[in-house]
Amino acid sequence: MLGDALGLVELGSLARGYRALDALTKRSPVTVLEANLVEPGKFLLLFCGGVAEVEEAMTAALGVADGALIDQLLLPFAHAALLPALAGAVNVGSPDTLGVVEGRTPAATLLAADRALKDADVALCGLRVSPGLGGRGVFVISGVQHDVEAGLAAATAQLNARGAFHAVELIPRPSDELVAMVLRPAPFVLSPNLLRGA
Repeated sequence: MLGDALGLVELGSLARGYRALDALTKRSPVTVLEANLVEPGKFLLLFCGGVAEVEEAMTAALGVADGALIDQLLLPFAHAALLPALAGAVNVGSPDTLGVVEGRTPAATLLAADRALKDADVALCGLRVSPGLGGRGVFVISGVQHDVEAGLAAATAQLNARGAFHAVELIPRPSDELVAMVLRPAPFVLSPNLLRGA
């Protein structure tokens, strides 16, 4: 079992990131989901487990972060949809309305997604905090228009509270072409089948 809590530490040094990873894994039995570079030149530690274990791991990581710390997030009782989305799951379906949210940091984006899912009757289509986003994060929610509007409002409030708002968009009745393109795993990689038809 992966547990109820998520922890995220973002550092401005690869070397200090490895030291923080060592410290947190020695301190507490958490599952490390990712420990890697994100743009521009930052190191992201993402881990999960029981609430107490994640709190202990966070304390250990922050204890060695010093001046390299950029951002952090301790999210107890994280919404169940976040972990599959972080693993790359995308489920758009046939939505009435889509909402797209961009945050300036991965931590703020995760917090905003969690808040939107808990405060509004929306589904998480997908979430990205990976390289290629310039250090930002993005997620997409779906539902009927008034619910998506409520989800966007909740997410925007969280991002503004952390000074991390970048953009939101409401897209009613999205086209089939848009739905097919939402959160594709790699940007601007053309399908060989498409090129054969050119």
